[in-house]
Amino acid sequence: MNRLFLALFLVFFAAGCSQPSKEQEITAPEAKKIEKELTIHGDTRIDPYYWLNERDNPEVIAYLEEENAYLEARMAHTQNLQNELFNEMKGRIPQDDMSAPYYSNGFFYYTRYEEGKEYPIYCRRKESMDAPEEVMLDVNQLAEPYPYYRVGSFDVSLDNRWLAFSVDTVGRRQFTLKVKDLATDEITATGIPYAGGDVVWAADNETLFFTSIDSVTLRYDRINRFNFTEENPEPESVYFEEDETFYYIGVSRSKDDRFLMINANSTLSNEIWTMRADDPMGEFEVFQPRQRDLRYSIWPYNGKFFVLTNLDAKNFRLMQTPENATRKQNWQELIAHRPDVLLENLEVFDEYLVLQEREMGLRQLRIIHQVTEEEHYLDFPEEAYTASIGVNPEMSVNTLRYNYTSLTTPSSVYEYHMGTREVELIRQQEVLGDFDPEDYETRRLFASARDGVEVPITLVYRKGLEKDGNNPLLLYAYGSYGSSMDPRFNVNALSLIDRGFVYAIAHVRGGQDLGRQWYEDGKLLNKKNTFYDFIDCALYLVEENYTRPEKLFAEGVSAGGLLIGSVANMRPDLFHGMIARVPFVDVVTTMLDESIPLTTAEYDEWGNPNKEEYYHYMLSYSPYDNIEEQDYPNLLVTSGLYDSQVQYWEPTKWVAKLRTHNTGDSKILLTTNMQAGHGGASGRFQRLREVALQHAFLLDLANNPK
Repeated sequence: MNRLFLALFLVFFAAGCSQPSKEQEITAPEAKKIEKELTIHGDTRIDPYYWLNERDNPEVIAYLEEENAYLEARMAHTQNLQNELFNEMKGRIPQDDMSAPYYSNGFFYYTRYEEGKEYPIYCRRKESMDAPEEVMLDVNQLAEPYPYYRVGSFDVSLDNRWLAFSVDTVGRRQFTLKVKDLATDEITATGIPYAGGDVVWAADNETLFFTSIDSVTLRYDRINRFNFTEENPEPESVYFEEDETFYYIGVSRSKDDRFLMINANSTLSNEIWTMRADDPMGEFEVFQPRQRDLRYSIWPYNGKFFVLTNLDAKNFRLMQTPENATRKQNWQELIAHRPDVLLENLEVFDEYLVLQEREMGLRQLRIIHQVTEEEHYLDFPEEAYTASIGVNPEMSVNTLRYNYTSLTTPSSVYEYHMGTREVELIRQQEVLGDFDPEDYETRRLFASARDGVEVPITLVYRKGLEKDGNNPLLLYAYGSYGSSMDPRFNVNALSLIDRGFVYAIAHVRGGQDLGRQWYEDGKLLNKKNTFYDFIDCALYLVEENYTRPEKLFAEGVSAGGLLIGSVANMRPDLFHGMIARVPFVDVVTTMLDESIPLTTAEYDEWGNPNKEEYYHYMLSYSPYDNIEEQDYPNLLVTSGLYDSQVQYWEPTKWVAKLRTHNTGDSKILLTTNMQAGHGGASGRFQRLREVALQHAFLLDLANNPK
């Protein structure tokens, strides 16, 4: 039976399969084995599924379709539940939703959705929300010919006439550039391929600057200048990044509209170049030359720059320097470094500075009057929450827009009057149905890791929950790149919580939840701390009778999928089921292949396996390389054919190898979105189908414990 016929047969079989007993009889796809020897440092690994990395190979596509059909067949008995979950989650979303409008350069800008439509509509109104609406982009119309469509970024010219925007129609972060005349609604396609997403106008309202990417590695590697008013215009490269470890090059315009800024980033360092926005044919000048382990961000203001930097300050400090003397020897300290407080962000107003700080894993917003130097903090009463600086494009105002949410509080936008200290709720995410935040309880706990470190856990559940060990619990974590997993409201999680689940976030090392050291203690040769922390948090929740292994589930995304894969090898007995979404699981092979997007740029995160010490350490935890003969938990693995961040073949190979070594009878399922990349489906309701499948997988297992 050939692969395509088998795939069609499984789909047909799934339609009639409604009994779990029949579901158990379905045979999993079996990928052929072609042994590939991979040798370095005198060590040879045999990879039988290396051939799956040929995206254009029809046999590979047929195998992925076979896997999708197998998943449909194995999950067919949950189809009614999936439909119920989808309708339930869709029913909580206002069909005609709208964002909080913000004011910029004479217009109020906002995003809205219309009933039954998948994509946003970007709008504005001149001077007042009572003025006639101008539709800048109706993404629903633009997306009609495409199964996937995403607007990367857009910028309105300073004369308010032109809109430049970038579009990705595959999901591989390969954007094209377009310009719209807001006076006539005419859209011009520039024909420029491999744009990188960023686009910004100079002050002449004719010249665009945008990023572009390498066509093979997809590394953001250059900034281009483009005057679309010229006859037969062609982009001109004004900056090229030669260092392959600098993986992201961005371009933006400063809040005061005076400067264009290029920011070249590696994991440990960055470098900023500036140019006057009113001199678009000028040359960019370096602000402070790159230096290993030196990171900085800049904000121009009144003849000087504010500089947020880790210069001699692990958790960053705030400094300032004259506009004409930008090198680090001229920086003067304003806010000193504190070992227990991480400075994350800054917002500059004419009268005030707002600092976003993080202490004990929770964010604080600190208001400082620039003249009197009087300061105060905003008050956030919940035990666990997330607060952040919002959209504040105007410098002359004394009001701060900030965002607030928690595991029980829907996403909210507030306006804070910094002089009078009055707070006004501008908009809160509407949850349709019978949702009441008072029905839920959130807690912040600390688990002792094996080395004595206290790891925070934030969890939420319905009030009245009994700690008797019988509750299904989903434990989520990420733990890489210094990305903090702050507790945010997840409207879709209500479908699990209302059915008895506890939802928990483990703030493991590798994130930046407890400061920069927390990140450094979970990367490179300390990476295993991330996995140990997760296991120890799970054990703590079991010891505290929130759940038991037969009811315990885990989830991770991307680098969080690496965590899931590693933990599945280390403690498969601790979890009944796991979800690994677009998981980074073939660490060694990927990090040795410099042709794969992002590889060389990530040596500072994972290490360079061309160096023997890092090779052996990576090899000791790489999920694909550490699969062994044992009983594995039930696994649902997701992938995207056009994923540029975790190539589709990593989860595909991992699933194939897991099945050959799994000694138990657990489900090991793979679903590949054949039309999207790392983020999955692009439409707001299309995404819910994917979530419904994942929730059905968990609920089905929770009702059928070991």
